[in-house]
Amino acid sequence: MLYTSTRDTSVRVSSAQAIARGISADGGLFVPESIPQIDRAFLDSLVPLDYISRAKKILALYLTDFTAEEIDSCVQGAYRAGKFSSEKVAPLKKIADGAQVLELWRGPTCAFKDMALQLLPYLLTTAAKKSAPDKTIVILVATSGDTGKAALEGFRDVPGTKIMVFYPNDGVSPMQKLQMTTQEGENVAVCAINGNFDDAQNGVKAIFTDKAVGEKLARNGMMFSSANSINWGRLVPQIVYYISAYCDMIENGAIRNGDEINIVVPTGNFGNILAAYYAKRMGVPVKTLLCASNANNVLTDFLTTGVYDRNRRFYTTVSPSMDILISSNLERLLFHLSGDSDKRVNGWMAALKKTGTYTVEADILAALKADFAAGCCDDTATKETIKTTWAGGYLSDTHTAVAIHVYEDYLAKTGDRTPTVIASTANPYKFSAAVLSAVQGDVPADADEFAQVELLCKCTGEPCPNQLATLKNKTPRFTACCNKEDMEAQVYAMLGIG
Repeated sequence: MLYTSTRDTSVRVSSAQAIARGISADGGLFVPESIPQIDRAFLDSLVPLDYISRAKKILALYLTDFTAEEIDSCVQGAYRAGKFSSEKVAPLKKIADGAQVLELWRGPTCAFKDMALQLLPYLLTTAAKKSAPDKTIVILVATSGDTGKAALEGFRDVPGTKIMVFYPNDGVSPMQKLQMTTQEGENVAVCAINGNFDDAQNGVKAIFTDKAVGEKLARNGMMFSSANSINWGRLVPQIVYYISAYCDMIENGAIRNGDEINIVVPTGNFGNILAAYYAKRMGVPVKTLLCASNANNVLTDFLTTGVYDRNRRFYTTVSPSMDILISSNLERLLFHLSGDSDKRVNGWMAALKKTGTYTVEADILAALKADFAAGCCDDTATKETIKTTWAGGYLSDTHTAVAIHVYEDYLAKTGDRTPTVIASTANPYKFSAAVLSAVQGDVPADADEFAQVELLCKCTGEPCPNQLATLKNKTPRFTACCNKEDMEAQVYAMLGIG
């Protein structure tokens, strides 16, 4: 299988080259030239397997230049016993008739990003040996909270790599900030920026595609790659858990092989729900992909009207990982829906860059509506959903609550009782202040982050994961903060390049 660019279909690279580079030189995103197909027999073969065995069979369909031994080594390293707090790796939990949450946060940083970012370092180092054996891989990451910590933990002290994470100074939760700024490892660096996630993401993309920067790194024996979901190596592991969830639903009797399901995903940068779309395109019987947004509802508007407009108020919400107005992975979806037209994609992306908005044609809007539904909710509705869901026996974080609320609205509107998987993306203790205020009401004004953790534990009886609780006694290593125009200089400083 070869990969091409969303902005230049003359590009042909292997999966190893796509993963090692992270982004195409033209600024486009790598996508498979064709989407592999699976059938009921393939799904039947996966049902009795554990997560590791399922992952190896699914990844082999996309990473055709990796040997079976290489895929085995990568997957075993990522998901081996003890790394995740559930033997299932990504277990399903029933929360209502016909609805199950897919807990994607059982990994070392308590966020769904671990599902991909425990695997990506293995994929990337294996890919680099094939395509760039003499280069140090420099990982640049823009994060709205969870990707940063998961990437730092995944790449910590990985030979031949360096990683630098940029995050919005006032756009992550206190727990997320502590997780990043106390990160251990000799090859890691973290820097806040004065701005929001979109500023960080745009800055990282600009550095990636600056030829002068790339040449400077090359002279120093280095090359860029990405741990954001713009990297195909981040996205392909996410396809695995949706296929695996379908198999688990067969196994637990919720469905029979061939029955349709709906999938609900709290969405910011569009990567997580795009992985579900790939699973559907491969042959998993998915009826509707429900895109759930918070008050930053640019995707809700786009999926219902065909108009993408980031020229709107930016909200800082209690679900900060979704506080995004430029959803990078949407470009991949538009490429596929347009019949792999790089010309149309370039037109839309140029308009977005120039004016902050673009409008897709009627054929694209019809294709969007055929696969996707969308909804959004504000912080008040998010907290109310946490409260009512906890009353039913399940404690959810703020992002999962957005998805649950949007699902409930969709169910009330459509009456569609198709068995449903709701992606649960973070442990509630990563957002203890908001979750505590939702289940208890007023939070004492003098309660710091860890006082809130203790109160939430006392209030709910749900334990705080040890990797979060132990942050209380750690001192931040990284305290730098820069303006977005100074990000390039911060990169050079981190790398020791004059």
